[in-house]
Amino acid sequence: MRVTKKYLATAVIAAATIALVGCAPTASGDADSSDAGAPVSVSMITSQTGPLAAYGEAYTKGFEAGLDYATDGTGTVDGRELDIEWLDDQGNPDTAVSLAKDVIGQGTQIIAGTVVSGIAVALAEQAAQNKILYISGPAATDAITGVNEYTFRSGRQTFQDVATAGTFIGDPAGKKVVVFAQDTAFGQGNLAGVQAVLGGQGATVEGVLVAEDATEFTPFAQQLLAASPDLVFVAWAGASSGAMWTALSQQGVFDAVPVVTGLGDVATYGAYGDASADISFLNHYFGGAAGTDAEAAMTEYLEAEGAVPDLFSPDGFVAAQMIVQAVREGGDTVDGMIGALEGYTFDSVKGEITVRADDHAMIQPMYQAKLVQDGADWVPELIDTIDAETVAPPVAG
Repeated sequence: MRVTKKYLATAVIAAATIALVGCAPTASGDADSSDAGAPVSVSMITSQTGPLAAYGEAYTKGFEAGLDYATDGTGTVDGRELDIEWLDDQGNPDTAVSLAKDVIGQGTQIIAGTVVSGIAVALAEQAAQNKILYISGPAATDAITGVNEYTFRSGRQTFQDVATAGTFIGDPAGKKVVVFAQDTAFGQGNLAGVQAVLGGQGATVEGVLVAEDATEFTPFAQQLLAASPDLVFVAWAGASSGAMWTALSQQGVFDAVPVVTGLGDVATYGAYGDASADISFLNHYFGGAAGTDAEAAMTEYLEAEGAVPDLFSPDGFVAAQMIVQAVREGGDTVDGMIGALEGYTFDSVKGEITVRADDHAMIQPMYQAKLVQDGADWVPELIDTIDAETVAPPVAG
């Protein structure tokens, strides 16, 4: 499905998230390739449908708010119109690449989005081949950072997630961390990430991996206790999560050791059952976490649109800010846009963030959070803001 929306003058933005980059020759250094006042084409390739549509919606609404903020409500950059096209990749990498090739073939030099790490990696490769600007969205893979000079990101990466988890035990050196996860690519990937990040900082990292179809978790909870770790890092997905958290609670795991997992989007806040108040959460963002002027502006915009701030709202907001910066300071060449973004430090939803010039990592604060009961609902509460440099990844490559 292909949906085209143009944002001319003060037109309002609409529609979804997830970006990629495609394939077709585009010169990066031809300053005369377009008129100075011509509209700038931007393509957003996003999951408007499919299992990641909710993430896409949060990213898109954040983008809308960010563009309104960065352009003072005009939707233009120094009077220049942005022609933004939204395309649905349906969560399929092949579809996304095909769409990206099509828009690049039509002359688009800026593509943004994607919550899918595999898609982001594939499209980053296309960006390098075709010399176009690609700004990845919420996709967390570390592989995007430093992959090539044409690829940037507007969200956090896995290293920052894991490093934030490590802050619950202070200096990881000499500590023991057990990763409790399903024996799937997702679980194994989290184990590898913790081994790389916290293991690289001196922690001993072990894994307790559980078959994906397991339904009885008491033996595994006992195994966690027997390991006597300083931290349990949980990476879990799917329908068995409720039974898993109940088993950890019943077996006293929370009384014995800090248990950390990632806090997801608003829809998941009530999914932890009796364990809700006992879990320590690493967090990229939740509504109200930052307390910045940009967050207040984003929240006001979203609420006026009938939406609420969510996990990936800042990723869209930042993407819009980056696109405005690239167009304003970079002119009509991709090389100029790259130069405008490298080293760019600016105030956004989460506070001051920096596009690291060396590898395009997005240096940003992260959060520790907990869930507290508010009537019948569970809502996040800030424990601490983790300084951006504390969780910054090493320079890639």
